[in-house]
Amino acid sequence: MRKSARSRAEEQFSATQKKAKQALKEKEKAEREIADRVAKLRALRLAKEAADKEAAAEKAAAENKKPARLPQAHRR
Repeated sequence: MRKSARSRAEEQFSATQKKAKQALKEKEKAEREIADRVAKLRALRLAKEAADKEAAAEKAAAENKKPARLPQAHRR
């Protein structure tokens, strides 16, 4: 029994649709991985910037701080 042209065409079409769905899934997975990587790098950069800003503020505070005076008993 030979398949009709229509049934062969439908099989080819369904195979093409299946490949297209698989390709779309792979593309979406790759895009998610890239988005996750970007989010991770952004979080690391923001954390580093916050740490740098805090360190700079501490350094500025230390430079502006006057030396502590010794109590009266220790002055001579």
